[in-house]
Amino acid sequence: MRRFVRLAFIAAASLAAVPAFAGTLTIPLDEVRMVTFLKPAATVYVGNPMIADITVIDSKHVFVLGKAFGVTNIIALDQDGKQIVSNPLTVMGRGADIVTLNRGSSQVTYTCAGARCEAAPLPGDAKETYDATMGQIGLHQEMGVKAASAEGVGH
Repeated sequence: MRRFVRLAFIAAASLAAVPAFAGTLTIPLDEVRMVTFLKPAATVYVGNPMIADITVIDSKHVFVLGKAFGVTNIIALDQDGKQIVSNPLTVMGRGADIVTLNRGSSQVTYTCAGARCEAAPLPGDAKETYDATMGQIGLHQEMGVKAASAEGVGH
């Protein structure tokens, strides 16, 4: 049974993988895509690690994370140091689930699912909204750490 689950996971992952790309790879901000190389890669670089991050899974697969808006590139080298991939990478905003409300010179970005929207600050949003949302996230994380440490005390 365990082997079946592992094979099913590998099959699903390979269907979702982006093959070694001939053009620009485009990834939404804060999302991950799996890239599959046609040849095994020994080394993989991202041009600007502030824009995207790469995590190597194995010699033919990497995860690419969109960290900030912008354009950079990915280069992969084989065991002999020969270039097997050199392609542009663009990190862009997410799709239709994002709504930006503009009021004069101020803007606020929301992520929406169905009839519910929540603030999701992006570069350029009003400082007050950004600070309030980041404060709530920090408080939430702090409460989680306190709860986890309290649970550990009793065990």
